[in-house]
Amino acid sequence: MLTITQALVDQIVAHARQDHPDEACGVVAGPEGSGRPERFIPMLNAARSPTFYEFDSGDLLKLYREMDDRDEEPVIIYHSHTATEAYPSRTDISYANEPGAHYVLVSTADADDAGPFQFRSFQIVAGEVTEEEVKVVEAY
Repeated sequence: MLTITQALVDQIVAHARQDHPDEACGVVAGPEGSGRPERFIPMLNAARSPTFYEFDSGDLLKLYREMDDRDEEPVIIYHSHTATEAYPSRTDISYANEPGAHYVLVSTADADDAGPFQFRSFQIVAGEVTEEEVKVVEAY
């Protein structure tokens, strides 16, 4: 199960809506070993595509060094789907290389600035996708 604050959900959804019609992507880091998402880190979709996301390799290296310096790890890796449901594509599954992370997908396919959206979380380990419950809290 992913436990996440409403404030982080709001930030992820706002990023997805802001970057629409391109896919948005980013990370939520947390203290190493805690499983607690805390620090929202929106990233640039280097692919600038409505159907694919890619972290810029330089930005990603910088992020991992920064997380290492802060004793953090990626608790959530998120991105949006702009025309399909919030479920990992074959490409998403093939690029999922953080077995301990929660992979959050937001679909903006049927959304406008205030409309409905899908917010789902998955564990992706060795190509196996398992949806998990999302528990939204005000604070930890």
